[in-house]
Formats: sequence, C-alpha cells, structure tokens
Amino acid sequence: MNHTQFWALIKQSKEHGEEQVEWITNELCNKTVDEILDFEMAFGQFMKQSYTSSLWGAAFVIMGGCSDDGFDYFRGWLIIQGEQVFDKVLADPQYLAEYILEVNREDELMPQCEEALSAALDAYTYLKTGELAYDEDVQTEFMNTLEARGYDYAHPDIEFDWEEDDLPGKYPILWEKFGDEPLT
Repeated sequence: MNHTQFWALIKQSKEHGEEQVEWITNELCNKTVDEILDFEMAFGQFMKQSYTSSLWGAAFVIMGGCSDDGFDYFRGWLIIQGEQVFDKVLADPQYLAEYILEVNREDELMPQCEEALSAALDAYTYLKTGELAYDEDVQTEFMNTLEARGYDYAHPDIEFDWEEDDLPGKYPILWEKFGDEPLT
C-alpha cells in the first residue's frame, strides 16, 4: 500500500462518519499482512511528519492544553481527516479554526482519535488470532516485524518555538475561536 492507496482508503473511510476507524480496521482485516504493515508504515510517516512545534502549539490552543499522548491522538484525528486537510493544516495550522467549525461535530473529544493509532495493530491481531482483542505477543510480533522493515518508533526531535504566553500572538485566529472556550 503506497501513499496514494493510503489516502484513498482514508478518503473512503470518511463516508462512515462515527464508525470511520472501525471501518478502516475492518477494511484492513481484509488485506494481507504486508498491506496492513504498509498501512501502518504510511500512518507512522504521517505521524512523524506532523510532529511539529507549530502543530503542537495549535493543538494546545484548540484543546486548552495538550499532553504528549493528547498530541498523538490529535495527530491521529488529523490524519483521518484526509490528505487535503492534513496538507492544509501542516502548511498553516490556523486553518483548523475554519475546518473544525466547518465539520461541526458533536464529539466532545474532537479533535482527538486514539483509536486511529491502533487500527493496523487491531487488524493484524485479527488476522493472527481471529479476534480484535489486544494480545501482547501479537503486538510484540507486529512491532518487531515493522522494525525489521525499517520502521522507527521514535519521535523526531523538535524544539518548541513557543511558550504558553506566546500562543495568542502566534495563533490569533485559533485563539479568537478557542482561547476562551477550548474543545476539551
């Protein structure tokens, strides 16, 4: 599965609304082990690409704070929004002010999607065990197989170019929309 196929799958998944990640997982369950691993490697590349100080600052404003895990869930949510939104947000994180209000979802955890981070592992587990339930041995096998293919789990090093006090000036559009009323 190359990047074009990855983004096509994400685009198709958006038709399934609240069941988007469940649909992705089910689709991956119908793929080969190699396709599942390719999906995870592509997902991981986009997670790394989006691991930036400027995006973290934007997430911090939108959610009224953003932990390491919260930033992972935020980037998982961003990826499943699709290639066009992903690219626009990376080019200008303030685009999120327009986009989030445009999608107007009722999900109180939006913009976070922890489940997106495990879709490939869940599908891999299903292929190995016939169940979606977490299995530590299968997870270890999954991670080892990815590492053998060159997958690196480490976050890239980033240097923050903002302090919390800088956020209203750095992200004026986001601050206007979410500074006093963050989403989470």
